[in-house]
Amino acid sequence: MSITAFTARRARTLRLAAAGLTAVAALTLTACNNNEGTGTESEGKPDSSEQEIGPCDINKLTIGVKSVQRPVNYMVLEVNNHAGVDCNMPGYTILKFGEDAQAATPVYEDSKPQAVVTLAPGKTAYAGIRTSSADGSGQNGYKATSLEVFLQGSDDSKSVELPGGSVYIDDTPQVTYWQSDLANALD
Repeated sequence: MSITAFTARRARTLRLAAAGLTAVAALTLTACNNNEGTGTESEGKPDSSEQEIGPCDINKLTIGVKSVQRPVNYMVLEVNNHAGVDCNMPGYTILKFGEDAQAATPVYEDSKPQAVVTLAPGKTAYAGIRTSSADGSGQNGYKATSLEVFLQGSDDSKSVELPGGSVYIDDTPQVTYWQSDLANALD
């Protein structure tokens, strides 16, 4: 075989190899160019049939209140989701202490979380409740023997047993927004 024939044959082999590598590279880029890098475009995209998370139903929540040692004159409201689906805790709870309560307990605005608290099945949300001023400056105090709990956007309510059967309330009570962490509810 002459050198010219050998060189021509070698050039043709190199061209075929280069063309093959180019085709493989193009196929690889096409398969991975879906912004997920997994090779399939449908992977990871949300199912369009997923339902939007709605507000929690007070009738599908277990609600309890307990005293805490710190901060002074505080209680914590605990709500557990037993609905079987995720739900959103709307804003803050509406509380009425005593049967003769004229108005709901005001909300502590500085406690507003950055996002709505979503409650998964079996999980708990918290709201801190200041019952009276720690320094005794509150006025018009009375012993409340009942607590009625409402969720924003709903007319349904639940009566909740108070720790020790009663709690002292003055004209300075406040409730926090719903929190996913107990420590945030007591800050």
